[in-house]
Amino acid sequence: MAVTMIPSALLAPLAAAEPGGATFVDFDVPTWVWVAFVAFVAILLFGDLLIVHRKPHAISLREAGIESAVWISIGLAFTAVMVFWQGGAAGGEYLAGYLIEKSLSIDNVFVWAVILNYFAVPAQYQFRVLFWGIFGALVLRAIFIFAGVTLIENFDWILYVFGGFLIFTAFRIARHQDAEIHPEDNPVLKVFRKLVPSTTEYDGQKLFTRRQGRLLATPLFAVLVLIESTDVVFAVDSIPAILAVSREPFIVFSSNAFAILGLRALYFLLAGMAGRFRYLNLGLGVILAFVGVKMIIAEWYHLPIWLSLTVIAVILTVTIFASLRADKRDHPIADSQRTRNDPQ
Repeated sequence: MAVTMIPSALLAPLAAAEPGGATFVDFDVPTWVWVAFVAFVAILLFGDLLIVHRKPHAISLREAGIESAVWISIGLAFTAVMVFWQGGAAGGEYLAGYLIEKSLSIDNVFVWAVILNYFAVPAQYQFRVLFWGIFGALVLRAIFIFAGVTLIENFDWILYVFGGFLIFTAFRIARHQDAEIHPEDNPVLKVFRKLVPSTTEYDGQKLFTRRQGRLLATPLFAVLVLIESTDVVFAVDSIPAILAVSREPFIVFSSNAFAILGLRALYFLLAGMAGRFRYLNLGLGVILAFVGVKMIIAEWYHLPIWLSLTVIAVILTVTIFASLRADKRDHPIADSQRTRNDPQ
């Protein structure tokens, strides 16, 4: 997984810039910077849709790998922008937030795979529905981030609530490795089917279609609603986790945005590999428990950002390496066949 490959040249200035007892960075962000950043994200998002993926097609493993590498490179490169603009501590907080969101998003990707398979979404139309899912996720995350920062600024005790919730979530995630996901039991989907006139047939990439003069939702719109509802659940976990390493809204939102932008490519790269990451939930649970404890003790001791980065990177690396090694040990023949049969 490229997400764990952090250049040492980036870590050096980040570690040197922050003393052990430092507090979270805080700086004023002019309105024009916010506007410019949102515009840049929009250009990346819609450029990917209108130029790179203008024509619907099934995404090959090779294409997904290249795109994932590009998106991850962009996300990591923004660390240098933060270091140049606000210093090493800000760059460290951004990188820690990016790694947390990226690692937690892997679980999100596997949930998407279950949803898309349940609705039998044709491969060539999956990118379009995930595009709108990403767009909605960015809006939801912005709302959650500013709400979370406002709560922390006005109610100090909310830190203990967030920290305790993260520790509880850590145990829940670490123990649900074999749990099955049943989209048909989702309450949002049940309400949707009762309230929204729908058709059971796809109409290309359209979310709505007309049948006998009636405007009906296609199954693709139901998929989008379900994806957005699951993202709310994941945001409840990830936003408090990132607020444990940074309280600056711009850092939290930018790290979220760049991590989320690459999720579509990551989905096409990892969707068929869920079974190979057997220790993923355990690793994510340990990360959440770590940041939960970090948030609870923040009033007494602020863990240096380099330590947070090291812990997160080590946990991810060990989790992925151990998972792939165990999978290769248990299924040596199937693994070699899968390598030969992967589409290019």
